Amino acid sequence: MAPEQVSLEKYLRDRLRHKDLLLMTHVVCGYPSFEANWRELEIMAEFDVDLVELQFPFSEPSADGPLFVKANQEAISNGVSPADCFGFMRKVSEHFPFKVLMMGYYNTAFKMGAETFVKRLAEAGGCGYILPDLPVEEAGELHELSRPKDLASIVLMTPTNTEARLKILGEAAEGFVYAVARKGVTGGKTEMGDDLDAFVSRCRAHTRLPIGVGFGVSQKSDLDFLRGKADIAIIGTAALKAWEEGGGDNLRSLLGSLV
Repeated sequence: MAPEQVSLEKYLRDRLRHKDLLLMTHVVCGYPSFEANWRELEIMAEFDVDLVELQFPFSEPSADGPLFVKANQEAISNGVSPADCFGFMRKVSEHFPFKVLMMGYYNTAFKMGAETFVKRLAEAGGCGYILPDLPVEEAGELHELSRPKDLASIVLMTPTNTEARLKILGEAAEGFVYAVARKGVTGGKTEMGDDLDAFVSRCRAHTRLPIGVGFGVSQKSDLDFLRGKADIAIIGTAALKAWEEGGGDNLRSLLGSLV
């Protein structure tokens, strides 16, 4: 049986009672292999990360930068399927203390059908999903099916959203809000300054949920900046880059420098 579900929001609020900033990391399922993924996750657990996105590889990952595009393509070339990813997620959710989210693109859910997608995600022990290419206006069926299973649909807010749009997103959000720190795709550097501070404040005005900040968060000074402003620092490209450049030792050094 999959582990008993606790709502993502409750889990995050419980963690925030003991930490001033949570950490979410990211793994592309099957890249460079599931064995490597497991070693990455073991290191992440050593440093008490709070959440991990397990990315289901997709052929056109439109929100991702070059490093993640390459990882997605190689995983697909190696034959990694959604079934493999769900199986891996189940093993991860049963073994590790952190929560796991499915991150991917809507085509994955659409092809198997919303009902099947939600059922398989819940059975695998996932606590929710991030589908950056699914507009909230088109997500109604998926959201309705997700709620009885305590699966949070994570909404992205961006600096280009109007106040009216942020209000709509805030009303649809569950679990936490993913605040995209800048325009563009993952992997670039983000300027930690007044503009980002103001953007997070705009997000706060439209949701009571915890706020995670991602896209370009990569070093200790970034986390220091986010403390007191955001609730979750999201480390994606920096973790994969560390692994690419020096395997487990490099990933351990990165996480050690952050926490």
